[in-house]
Amino acid sequence: MSRPHPPWARLRSVPRPAWIGLGVVALLLAAIPVLGWSPSKTGAPRAAWSAPDENTPPPAAPVDGTTCAANAHGMAGFTPVSALDLPERIDPKRPLALSFDRTAAVASGFDRIGYCLELTGPTGTQWVWTAMSPFTTDARRLGLPTRAGQIVRQRIADVEVATNAAGLATGTGLTGYLEMWPNTYGPANSGQIPGATPDRYDADDDVYPAIGYGSFQVHLVAATRPATNAPQTVLAVNGFTSKAAPLSVGIGNATTGHPDWTTADNAGSYTQRRLTVYARSSVLTVSQHPRDRQLYPRDAAGGAVVTVAGKATDPRVKAVRLKVVSGADGWDETVPVAAGGEFAFRQRISAALREYRFELHVLGDGVARRAALWEGVVSGDVYVIQGQSNAVASSHRGSSTGEESPYVRSFGSTTGDPVISGADRTWNYAVSDAIRQPGSVGQWGIRAAHRLMDTYQVPVALINGAENGRVVSFFQRNDANPGDLRTNYGRLRQRLTAANVAGEVRGVFWYQGEADDNDAVGHVTGFTALLRDWRREVGFRVDGGTRYYVVQVSGSPCGDTSGGPLREAQRRMADTLGVTVLSTTALTGREGCHFAWERGYRELGDQAFAVAARDIHRGPSQGVAAPNPRSAAFTDARRTEVIVQLRTADPLTVQVGAGTDFTIDGSSATVTSVEFREGGRLVLSLSGPADGATGLSYRGDAGPWCVNATGVGLLAFQGLPIAGV
Repeated sequence: MSRPHPPWARLRSVPRPAWIGLGVVALLLAAIPVLGWSPSKTGAPRAAWSAPDENTPPPAAPVDGTTCAANAHGMAGFTPVSALDLPERIDPKRPLALSFDRTAAVASGFDRIGYCLELTGPTGTQWVWTAMSPFTTDARRLGLPTRAGQIVRQRIADVEVATNAAGLATGTGLTGYLEMWPNTYGPANSGQIPGATPDRYDADDDVYPAIGYGSFQVHLVAATRPATNAPQTVLAVNGFTSKAAPLSVGIGNATTGHPDWTTADNAGSYTQRRLTVYARSSVLTVSQHPRDRQLYPRDAAGGAVVTVAGKATDPRVKAVRLKVVSGADGWDETVPVAAGGEFAFRQRISAALREYRFELHVLGDGVARRAALWEGVVSGDVYVIQGQSNAVASSHRGSSTGEESPYVRSFGSTTGDPVISGADRTWNYAVSDAIRQPGSVGQWGIRAAHRLMDTYQVPVALINGAENGRVVSFFQRNDANPGDLRTNYGRLRQRLTAANVAGEVRGVFWYQGEADDNDAVGHVTGFTALLRDWRREVGFRVDGGTRYYVVQVSGSPCGDTSGGPLREAQRRMADTLGVTVLSTTALTGREGCHFAWERGYRELGDQAFAVAARDIHRGPSQGVAAPNPRSAAFTDARRTEVIVQLRTADPLTVQVGAGTDFTIDGSSATVTSVEFREGGRLVLSLSGPADGATGLSYRGDAGPWCVNATGVGLLAFQGLPIAGV
């Protein structure tokens, strides 16, 4: 397909005391690390700050003939890396050729990148300059992406914009969003960007696996979410991998059609179209650092240590300074570079509802600058969701977006495409209604995560690897290549590894079995193997190990709620595999095989929250466990009454008519009434003697139900033996 598919911070400003400026001078003269206090220590910070470095002479401006260089003031120190004169349309027989290529000049490293787009038409030249933190360390990746896997869709920090285009916001310290890929794409959005729409091409579009159109877009977006302001296109070059369509280019939002110029087919309206790429050579390399929006797993002391370390590559670098801000608090430490140029900081952060901003500054004559910036860093807990469509938990009726929070995060995307999955390596805000998108976690996942975050005031990262309609064998590990991106196991494993959280996963929730078509033996065999691999590779740094939770399916195959061996096998996993089993029997908001938000996924999320709160945070235990029978026995010689002994004594509410879901196997007798008695007992009265009875079953189908104090229904079971008198 040659074209996209139609649907058809600013940092808190606090004045810096004058003595800090004097301290900088003294440091440069004597190289004595006396500024600030060691962030490795505990206690309150001395002061907050945010002002940029002072009295830093700008390096010489780049020497080139672009309109940007003649008009923009923020290009000092940048090297023109490459330039491309964009054709009106792509000729498949003549690949795009750069006017010049100086990537070798910045191959050793760069700490800032920039783009100049010039469009010359009948009324003159329209130009835009934008600079930002780099999204890659490979200078060859800075231009138009033309190869598979060259996919960038992420927020970007510290964006600068200068332009002569009317209506386009300009300034520094802005927040951006990049959409750069050679693929076709659609307008559906992930929910990461406030104001992006699902029916128009703008910021936050949906990448498709096939290569054949191409997007190279920079957008300005709201610094936080939710927000009311819509995204704004800074520059766009589209259609550069299409074999037929004219290029679509623009600066600012398009006034007609799609805001990001997709399918504008307007390149022919300009006599010259040039894209110039810039980079600012770095004076140090940073080998360890946080990433934007990264969640560091919470340790036993209630926080995490963030390491920033590297090596100066320019002899003029005399010292390196780390500034950390969280709200009104600030920390500041400066260290001289060692003889070999090495430096290192260890900053402790708290597992609380607060974000941390890290700035790395270079000190030295002629090289003083801010070298790196990382925003939105938090510490908290990590959970995983895996399974098929009810683990995907997309929106079937009702929205869960109100549960989303800046303190609930995710990493990568749930896509099943191995190339896209391997390219998505960024931390995102967790989103719940959208599927197969960066940050997708599902509706009941976002509910559980939000309640954990809100109740215990600790951020949560949720990694969802589920895929619709898959049998248990689909999720197995390729032992010859555990990280194989062609496998679901490998994609999830790589995401956890790249996020640096595999060893700290506190809980894994498994919801799968509908596609196994009531094959209990195959399901148990497959899940047992999967659980064995998880226990070897996940949560190995968690005290007591990772907790595992299995959601008993409402039917297998999908829609068959008559009961069966697979649901019974899942119930028994609490005994055979040492997992906790969650119930779906009392969820009334059914949508075929799935659930609506209300009385469905929302309540399942509450159940997931309750068990995690009990197990991870030592929260309440009464009324948390899904009611689960231990045994059954007749109470009289005529076999007209059965007592079911539950595993807990938690009180149950037995709704009128709940007996209809119970069956006396092998007998024509029916259950006429159910009563709960103290000691965790259900008393079942029968219509007559249960001659020939072989067991007791409960399907928990259409209700009424037996529920505990938190509304969790009795687990379905099959063939529970009934002891005689």
